[in-house]
Amino acid sequence: MSTVTDEQLFERHRRGEEGALRTLIERHQNDLLRFLTRLVGEQAGAEDVFQEAFLQAHVAAHTFDVDRKFRPWLFTIAANKARDYLRRKARRRTLDLSAPVDGEDGSGGTFIDLMEVDIPQPDARLAGAETSAKVQAALDGLPHSLREILLLSYFQRMSYLQIADELGIPLGTVKSRLHSAVAGFAKRWKSAEGEAANAG
Repeated sequence: MSTVTDEQLFERHRRGEEGALRTLIERHQNDLLRFLTRLVGEQAGAEDVFQEAFLQAHVAAHTFDVDRKFRPWLFTIAANKARDYLRRKARRRTLDLSAPVDGEDGSGGTFIDLMEVDIPQPDARLAGAETSAKVQAALDGLPHSLREILLLSYFQRMSYLQIADELGIPLGTVKSRLHSAVAGFAKRWKSAEGEAANAG
């Protein structure tokens, strides 16, 4: 089954093949949950939105364009469901630190590294948790529209055109929002770093 593409699996699901959707859920579970945890700011909420996203994908299966990629379509549904969730909650919560963000290393040398920092060794857990909390705090300080653009671009590696197409907004709006999001994140990150240095 690993050689079957997401798009082929989803088409099989649309034809009623048992187990096809379950395979898709298993394939995307880790990445989508990490994405949603960052977007809504808590593990429990991310799990709720995750279930809503796949339910919506099932309900809207007939609308999926087989010439497009499944993953961006799924993540866009999830982002929309996250927006609905945040409206319902109408308040922010802190990140559950048991859900670290995946990545290659924990250097934190660039912004992309910060978005993908992992906890590589058990003895580095405290530092990883602190970094993860600071990243979440910086994200929480951004309006949802900027946080969403930032996560889709940096975390999911979606192109400007993909984001514009999936969210139904002009390309120029994507670029301006991303510029504002990166600037806002950087400002909050530097502020947090400064506070940590002063506290130390």
